[in-house]
Amino acid sequence: MALQMTVPFLSSFLPNPRHRLTAHGFKPQIRVSKHISCSTTTPTYSTTVPRRSGNYKPSIWDYDFVQSLASDYKVETHAPRVEKLKEDVKYLLKDADSSLAQIELIDNLHRLGVSGLFENEIKQLLYTISSDNTSIEMKEDLHAVSTRFRLLRQHGYKVSADVFNDFKDEKGGFKASLSSDIKGMLSLYEASHLAFPGETILDEARVFTSTHLMDIKENINPILHKKVEHALDIPLHWRMEKFESRWYVDIYMREEGMNSSLLELAKLHFNFVQATFQRNLRSVSRWWKDLGLGVQLSFARDRLVESFFWAAAITPEPQFGRCREAVAKVVELTAVIDDMYDVYGTVDELELFTDAVDRWDLKAVDQLPEYMKSCFLALYNSINEIAYEVLKEERRNVIPYLRNAWTEMCKAYLVEAKWYNNGYTPTLEEFLQTSWMSVGSLGVQTYVYCLLGQNLALESNDFIEKMSNILELPGRIFRFADDLATSTEELKRGDVPKSIQCYMHEAGVTEDVARDHIMVQFRETWKKLNEYLVECSPLPQEFVNYAMNVGRSSYFTYKQGDGFGDPDSEQKKSYMSLFAEPLQKCVSKHILCSTTTPTYSITVPRRSGNHKPSIWDYDFVQSLVNVFNDFKDEKGGFKTSLSLDIKGMLTLYEASHLAFQGETILDEARAFTSTHLMDIRENMHRPSPS
Repeated sequence: MALQMTVPFLSSFLPNPRHRLTAHGFKPQIRVSKHISCSTTTPTYSTTVPRRSGNYKPSIWDYDFVQSLASDYKVETHAPRVEKLKEDVKYLLKDADSSLAQIELIDNLHRLGVSGLFENEIKQLLYTISSDNTSIEMKEDLHAVSTRFRLLRQHGYKVSADVFNDFKDEKGGFKASLSSDIKGMLSLYEASHLAFPGETILDEARVFTSTHLMDIKENINPILHKKVEHALDIPLHWRMEKFESRWYVDIYMREEGMNSSLLELAKLHFNFVQATFQRNLRSVSRWWKDLGLGVQLSFARDRLVESFFWAAAITPEPQFGRCREAVAKVVELTAVIDDMYDVYGTVDELELFTDAVDRWDLKAVDQLPEYMKSCFLALYNSINEIAYEVLKEERRNVIPYLRNAWTEMCKAYLVEAKWYNNGYTPTLEEFLQTSWMSVGSLGVQTYVYCLLGQNLALESNDFIEKMSNILELPGRIFRFADDLATSTEELKRGDVPKSIQCYMHEAGVTEDVARDHIMVQFRETWKKLNEYLVECSPLPQEFVNYAMNVGRSSYFTYKQGDGFGDPDSEQKKSYMSLFAEPLQKCVSKHILCSTTTPTYSITVPRRSGNHKPSIWDYDFVQSLVNVFNDFKDEKGGFKTSLSLDIKGMLTLYEASHLAFQGETILDEARAFTSTHLMDIRENMHRPSPS
């Protein structure tokens, strides 16, 4: 089932730290400033060495803008309200009158991003649901069976895929009549992505449902149609929690049966988490600026915000801020060091750097060229500082694990650099044995396990064996997603052949065939990772989820191109929604009429028009004003380029007069447009020069 790894590698990556250091006895080897003066005996390197360049664009993020990110949402301010909302939701969970109602509510809690607030309640309900196999209604409902299957597998229950045999016809295919049950088809499609290797019935389900869902016409419920499009773009199991919750809040508020307490709780919780993200991002942004590598090493990618996005996606829980900041640092340092090996350094220089990391000795700095010294010292100090914090607070020495992860990554980078310089194209499997480490997943996961694994038995042989596979599988998913999006551009820059090119060379096939093969490998690797959800393992389930989050982050980042190295406007908009734009809070309706309601006789016969309730949700109408945020710049003002669009400026000016009290964005719009429109009017009346 799992990928086989060699014992020597595992032993080198996860040494047995028998000699634990106590807090009072441990000191990082030396904490060195980035301004350290290095030995004058440094070897002289020729300045005429031809250097390649990745031609990466500068960061799209302004430092001052990042530092300005702040939120009005404080947990302590809203604590009483949150507790009341949580009690309301707990009552909903207790009061759900059927297994299907319970399942749908649990699913909503997950998609709204608040399931972590009700962990115990959800566990108890799922245990009961897993034991209930008597409901005929559930067995005949494709939506119910599929959602139950997905949630139980997601939570580690060994539920069989045979439950879907009841929806097959005599010929062994899925019943054609199912195609009219769009809700059920969508649920089966989502469930199919929880497949294990060899579960062909779920492969058939995915093909069957995706084919029919793509043929759906517009004349269905618009909310259901949005859900179908959303799922076909990226299935739920491959999506990241916080992006999904942001999107799903907008869907849930339009759902029939929407619960206002749950909606308000989801909005508040998202905004609390966003406020935590902002604090973490400001902190790592200051670290990156103080480090100075973005300026010193201009050949490398300066992608601090994108790096923090990975950290937030992998460990989204608000209480793990220290881990998020550490992971953001390792992702940015990985990008810089990867670029150094890929495009800038010579093989001789890279061998020296690899040796320096392997030795983990400051004396090795003397042998490095100038540009590498800053890089090594930044890496050295960052690891020691992180390890010192863990030791100080938890009395655990994680330096051996962190430095060995970096040693293995640098060795993998060096192998690929030599492949490139020798013009060597490896087989696909040979490439993957190295590239799952060089893609960066190894460092990220090691930091997560070391910083959050207080109770993990890191020294045990069982842990080492399980750890090896849980490290490699997300690395392969990451590698496949990256290569499918970036391999063409990376080859133009002068990089080693990627998985697509390796398979083309090995099998003698076209690029299209190779891409299809890599996508199949991508899916198969996900299936192997899915098995860890239900397998007995020394790894807690949350660590399996962190591994899956690596795969989810990579798929999101590279689905439409190189979202890390060359993020586009859509990518930036996504990051803004996660880090800068709070969800519109639930606003109490203002009482405009007198509170002294007249008393009417209850004996007067009254007729009723039996009119249906309004189809418009109040919070939805309130959120419409947010559409104008897209016309603002990074500093929060309206874009100056808008002044050229006179027709648009006039329309915005008119719209600003429909503002409600407190809608400052429309006040700003009115001031901005009226100023520019008056200038236009003056220019129109000004006589032309004779």
